[in-house]
Amino acid sequence: MLPVVETDEQWDAVVPDESMMRPGAEALCARLGVGGLPLERFAEGSVPVYAVGDEHVLKLFPAASARDGLTEQRVLDRLYGALPVPTPALRDAGEYVNGWRYILMSRLPGEGLAPAWPRLPQPDRVRIAHDCGEALAALHALDPEPLADALGPGDWPAFLARQRAGAVARQRERGLPEAWAEQIPDFLAAAPPPTATPRRALLHTEFMREHLLTDPATGWRLTGLIDFEPAMIGDPAYDLVAVGLFTTRGDRQLLGRLLAAYGRPFDPRLLMAYTLLHVYSNLPWYLRELRPSARTLDALAEEWFGVA
Repeated sequence: MLPVVETDEQWDAVVPDESMMRPGAEALCARLGVGGLPLERFAEGSVPVYAVGDEHVLKLFPAASARDGLTEQRVLDRLYGALPVPTPALRDAGEYVNGWRYILMSRLPGEGLAPAWPRLPQPDRVRIAHDCGEALAALHALDPEPLADALGPGDWPAFLARQRAGAVARQRERGLPEAWAEQIPDFLAAAPPPTATPRRALLHTEFMREHLLTDPATGWRLTGLIDFEPAMIGDPAYDLVAVGLFTTRGDRQLLGRLLAAYGRPFDPRLLMAYTLLHVYSNLPWYLRELRPSARTLDALAEEWFGVA
């Protein structure tokens, strides 16, 4: 059985500890009819995720993130077969014990795009950027209303106002140097996201190499898009934050190809504003990862989100 996990302290004590997690995962697999298959925990992921044989993936959500489990369950059910890139088939989902939820889904072929990226020839990278743009456009074209009861934030302008009010404090808490932090209020005042309610779309919110799969056996085509627990409903431009930072990573040619396939451009200053307002925004980390030459937010917008 799995212990109660409702606090950060309980999370730190239980979730990383396979001596606590594995017996509960094995018992659940037996209950779901997939017991006895090899069970291997993936190293990545904030919650426990297991490969169950070659065909299944089991994802576990403690009580502290049970809502994320409901979100992913609903989104997987909505997306299966709806995008040009495969998404996992939902095979079972529900409550387990002590507030835990589970999702049993199909296992997609391929490997993570992030570790595969250094081995990809440039033409394959360009083609993948094109495929990403088509996939993102298809995602944003879906009617999000069937998921409105399960996905936040609800009132998009109110969400933006809350994020904007705490933007400077959040970045300072994460260690942003003052030379950057002092620019944020003026930048957001000059280049704010739309205050009127934009066209609502289903957002992945973390559309990046770490959540995309590819396979050399297919000629390095995309074989999967995964991890939908942070999905939201909101402005499509919000999804381009992770794309620019972690899929194209400041490569103007790749972002240009992706947006051409997507079917519309985005103002780099708008995307930079959303970078500061994103629920997972961590500008100091982005600066360390991407090492830009820019020293102002305006220049950073062009360096990360401009196109060739």
